Amino acid sequence: MSTDKQNRPKARVAKGFRDIGAEEIRGVRQMLAKIQTVYEAYGFEPVEQPFIEYTDALGKFLPDQDRPNAGVFSFQDDDGQWLSLRYDLTAPLARYVAENQQKLPTPYRSYRQGWVFRNEKPGPGRFRQFMQFDADTVGSASPAADAEVCMMAADTMEALGLERGQYRINVNNRKILDGMMEHIGLVEESDQARRLTVLRALDKLDRLKWSGVEALLGDGRTDESGDHTPGAQLSPVSIVAIRELIWLKQSGDLEGKSNSAILREYGKLSFGANSKFVDGLAELGDMDRLFDGSGYSSDQIAIDPSIIRGLEYYTGPVFECELLIPTTDEDGKPVRFGSVGGGGRYDDLVARFTGQQVPATGFSIGVSRLYSALKLVGKAEELNVTAPVVVLVLDKDRQGDYWRMVQTLRTEGIRAEMYVGTAGMKAQMKYADKRGAPLVVIQGGDEQAKGEVQIKDLRLGSELASGIASREEYAAQRLAQVTVKEDELVSAVKKALSL
Repeated sequence: MSTDKQNRPKARVAKGFRDIGAEEIRGVRQMLAKIQTVYEAYGFEPVEQPFIEYTDALGKFLPDQDRPNAGVFSFQDDDGQWLSLRYDLTAPLARYVAENQQKLPTPYRSYRQGWVFRNEKPGPGRFRQFMQFDADTVGSASPAADAEVCMMAADTMEALGLERGQYRINVNNRKILDGMMEHIGLVEESDQARRLTVLRALDKLDRLKWSGVEALLGDGRTDESGDHTPGAQLSPVSIVAIRELIWLKQSGDLEGKSNSAILREYGKLSFGANSKFVDGLAELGDMDRLFDGSGYSSDQIAIDPSIIRGLEYYTGPVFECELLIPTTDEDGKPVRFGSVGGGGRYDDLVARFTGQQVPATGFSIGVSRLYSALKLVGKAEELNVTAPVVVLVLDKDRQGDYWRMVQTLRTEGIRAEMYVGTAGMKAQMKYADKRGAPLVVIQGGDEQAKGEVQIKDLRLGSELASGIASREEYAAQRLAQVTVKEDELVSAVKKALSL
């Protein structure tokens, strides 16, 4: 084996990343346009931040997963400064607001979309690069700002074709969780890691059920592969107190109850008198009155005590958008979509730069996940984009003539391209077929002398060829090819494309 061959790189996509084809790109663009229309209707303005931020600007709020110190892709600049690829769109927004606070209106309402990057262990459906679409209100401490974001999320789902009962915006408040933490004694700065372990455990309730969460709250959990995850080392009494909160949802006792009735059940918990817990209940009550007064029912926006939201920077209301549509995957197995977006209040994030608390709230949609879900249930709008008509090049000295044909078609709104390779007619026909071209335009010397062009319908030709059983029938394939005068090219192509 030659040294050159040994040194060739292997053509492969990096682990945790993926290539994206034309169909998905067009479908996502359609979906993003609908989301943008809703956000614009609410008065939010577009803004963009760069993919890369100084690492210290991202701060300690790294992605909430099992190895937070390795959660971002980072590199060192030539001046010794550490830079990182953004892991979400919120931390860069906080930096932007802090840097431009004097120029921005208060509150500042904006939306942005873009790729984010997580240096995490990839898995099925879990990629290291994915797109988010965020909307945030910075500068308002009112529960109305949180409620508006939830209502906008509900409107967005319906704009994408989902009906009542097919989605739900679930709402909780981190102050309720903070009150519970105070009740079980996790209040010191030294308890921060254990609090985070508790939140991570609760966030896995749907997947691990209570038995798995209970293990993570205690000594830890060993999964089927033998991997052990250390627990929060809580006492049995503390675990019972946490179960009291979680069991409100797990027991099914809240099923069908109104949001106001659910809040009353919250107040009956053993730690319901905790001041932070009471503040959280009051904020949820204020939001629910806005939902109710604005015509949003509890089957659209629901109070849910099991919503955690992992990131540590949330300080108040938190919410998730859950898809409820039952469906199956390609193997016929039931699929539960779960969350396709979420967010919450993060009043301390901008203060990292300014030293002054700036209230903020926002919602983030996982674009790829939402698109996949909509496509699986037939709600993704797919553009039927016709591949371009291909003008073949039979005489390289006449490329200018062929180019004018292409331009004439384009001027009439028809996608068209001239073959720019160097191969002969047979290879050009193969190219057009692989390209998915509906038609090819052919003009050799004989056609040029007569002022004519041939138009071959590859779609009709393929249909006819599939049923050919004899040489006589083969002649019928000529029906897929017509000869017209040059000045009839556009009308003939339009007619063929309308078939």
